[in-house]
Amino acid sequence: MKKRQVSLSCALLPVIFLVAILFYSVQIAKLEVHIPIFISAIFAGFVALICKYATWDELEDGVVETIKMSMRAILILMIIGMVIGSWILSGIVPSMIYYGLKIINPMVFLPVAVIICSIVSISTGSSWSTASTVGIALVGIGEGLGLPRPMIAGAIISGAYFGDKLSPMSDTTTLAPAMAGATLFDHIKHMLYSTVPSYIITLIGFIILSIKHTSGGEVDTAQINSILNALSGSFNINPFLLLIPIFVIGMVVMKVPAIPGLFIGSLLGAAVAVIFQGASLKTALYSLHYGYSGSTGNPMVDELLNRGGMNSMMWTVSIILCAMTFGGIMEKSGMLGCIADKILKFANSTGKLILATLLTPMFINSVAGDQYLSIVIPGRMFKESYEKRGLAPKNLSRALEDSGTMTSPLIPWNTCGAFMMGALGVGPWVYVPYCLFNLVSPLISLIYGFTGFTIEKIKPSTEQKVTEVTD
Repeated sequence: MKKRQVSLSCALLPVIFLVAILFYSVQIAKLEVHIPIFISAIFAGFVALICKYATWDELEDGVVETIKMSMRAILILMIIGMVIGSWILSGIVPSMIYYGLKIINPMVFLPVAVIICSIVSISTGSSWSTASTVGIALVGIGEGLGLPRPMIAGAIISGAYFGDKLSPMSDTTTLAPAMAGATLFDHIKHMLYSTVPSYIITLIGFIILSIKHTSGGEVDTAQINSILNALSGSFNINPFLLLIPIFVIGMVVMKVPAIPGLFIGSLLGAAVAVIFQGASLKTALYSLHYGYSGSTGNPMVDELLNRGGMNSMMWTVSIILCAMTFGGIMEKSGMLGCIADKILKFANSTGKLILATLLTPMFINSVAGDQYLSIVIPGRMFKESYEKRGLAPKNLSRALEDSGTMTSPLIPWNTCGAFMMGALGVGPWVYVPYCLFNLVSPLISLIYGFTGFTIEKIKPSTEQKVTEVTD
């Protein structure tokens, strides 16, 4: 079949169709995004066939190639599910939450709320679970101090998305480097350059707001005490359990590959569950597959802890496969490249390339309403451009998270924004000015892009170096 040159109008058709069907499915029909994305992939395939951009066999090959690129992330996600399940059963996650809640101080409530939510989200990798459990308790305490709910919500979201961005247990943290071609731990370490300054600015901002707005009232600790009692009554809370996460972090520092490193962490969690919590070997192995299942007598704590296991990651794995199907067809047909070329005509410098990378996920978060697509599509679009400029893939993966992950809860009709509004009981937009961490992160990343600070080049291989010396 003689292939035709891709036109921008045809290339945009699947994107427009995707936006329309996602808007209907998420905002009107209240459906999951999987089927709409898959339907959009088939629609993109029909457009490619009708316009003679590729054969169906070529499109299928493109889908398989794209899915193959995401397989490492999928394997890591499955292992992370095992880690979450065994670390909850073992009391590691409950201990982290317990000691985090212990540090609440009325005069610095907002920064403490950020820190507590950061601890919980780092340990669970889930911003949604953090906001819908500990976040709800913090809203009640903060309002008792006379703090505005939108301000409290901003602190909770800031802390919750600290873990969503940085935790190796977060699906977006594993997805971004997979799309960019970076390794998981290189990605996490590179994100520290934008995350640490953003976090410090966030804490300073909330310290000022907390001191300014605290009315001097006493903290109503009933909810917090209820959570602490539920945790201590159901688990053997012990500071020694925190050595397991420290050991896993040590493996990260020693550059142990993610898959064996995290899997060892999951097995250690299962072993600790048997030793410290008195779980049977069968229950420990069950937690690796199906996660933790138990009752503490506190519905809020149960909602937070009854999760994990390899099986819990299948929802995320399936949406990745659907998104990869759409992305593979768009890429193999040349339609994705056509759109990228138009955008990249503007990005004629490293700073402008970073700017384009930051703006594209924001656009996709706004029009498609899905956090995963805001990472997958730009990741596939800009990967080759970063390679041509000699920029390390971790620059791309960091920009994807600084924009795609961070801005998703700021948009009310995005699935993340809708969830945060419902869980924390705030109206559209009113909480956005207080999501300091989410707002500052893209700005720090943009400054780095135009100044060149922390922007790393691709290191030449040993063979290249030898060739250069020989020549």
